Amino acid sequence: MTGTTGPLQGVVAIDLGQVYNGPYCTFLMAMAGATVIKIEPITGENLRRRAEVGGAALPFAMLNSNKRFAALNLKAPAGKQLLREMVAKGDVLIENFSPGAMDRLGLGYDTLKAINPRLIYASGSGYGLSGPMKNYPAMDITVQAMSGVMSINGFADRPPVKAGPALADFLGGVHLYAGLVSALYARERTGVGQRVEVAMMEAVYPTLASNLGLHYGSKGVVPPRTGNRHGGMAEAPYNAYPTADGFIAVLCASDAKWDVLVDVIGRGDLKGDARYSTLKERVARIDQVDALVSGFTSGLTKQEAFSKLMSAGITCAPVRDLDEVVNDAHMRERGALELVHHPIYGDMVLPRSPLRFSDAPLPAIEPSGDIGRDNAAIYGDWLGKSSDELERLHSEGVI
Repeated sequence: MTGTTGPLQGVVAIDLGQVYNGPYCTFLMAMAGATVIKIEPITGENLRRRAEVGGAALPFAMLNSNKRFAALNLKAPAGKQLLREMVAKGDVLIENFSPGAMDRLGLGYDTLKAINPRLIYASGSGYGLSGPMKNYPAMDITVQAMSGVMSINGFADRPPVKAGPALADFLGGVHLYAGLVSALYARERTGVGQRVEVAMMEAVYPTLASNLGLHYGSKGVVPPRTGNRHGGMAEAPYNAYPTADGFIAVLCASDAKWDVLVDVIGRGDLKGDARYSTLKERVARIDQVDALVSGFTSGLTKQEAFSKLMSAGITCAPVRDLDEVVNDAHMRERGALELVHHPIYGDMVLPRSPLRFSDAPLPAIEPSGDIGRDNAAIYGDWLGKSSDELERLHSEGVI
């Protein structure tokens, strides 16, 4: 079995991932050319049930393009045996169950490594496979809460707010991909596999850099939430400013850019003004700085403000809604997004991987399929089971 062209072509990954964390890691693998076999319970992966809630089926379709689909009951002895046979022929196994779940099934790392010493066994979890918090239940919102993300998100005079995107799940998935690809590289030199683990909370921590800077500078005093201002309160202007039809994000990355900005907003008289000429002084007067920029942007549409600021080289962007992003001409032209007819869910916009490789063209999007769509190819053609065996396994509720 081979995947599409790409640096991971020839790698066979057994995907036990669920919801976002593991499946995004294996989506990146599939888009990089690996053959990814998505193993689901015979009732289907948990994320499939969201199809009952209208468009909530989209995430499953987004994260499971270009994979093979096999149904397997891992609680049945025959199901466990089939997984062992796949591990013997595969290169990578990915799971993001709660810590210890695979061991309780008798399918933990030590057991599977004995079957295939070259196996890369990748585990994603909320808090890691060791430490006092390892058994805490973890979903994106709980990791956002535990990691400090919620505490810094929102405005100082309002309650904490979770970040809208599933940051912890996807950052965990990206790091899991990096870890297992690193382990594959090491295997090329040593011939031996290893276990890779990524805790979502640890993957999130570096994203707090600006806020941690403010915390450090405050000598341990917990700083207030900063809203759309810089998380470390170390840049001004830096905010989402009102326009006649929405908002525009604007920042100045240097004192020289401030001099350009004041010309654009019609306040050239402020160039050289000691109250604003340095970053330190602008941050000290951040309310006045925001008022100056808002006075300019509020009289224009998002596009008008964007055009004027961009023509002067000021870093800015209109705050766009999801409909604008889904229909973004730039991402469509680059092939990052494509309108696809999904055989189960109908027409929808699906993404490709953000990873681009100069010697491999972007793969065609192969939409996700029904539960167990590729059972015959995987258990029959690949593992060598006869049609009678497949029928028996199906009738016994194993596949």
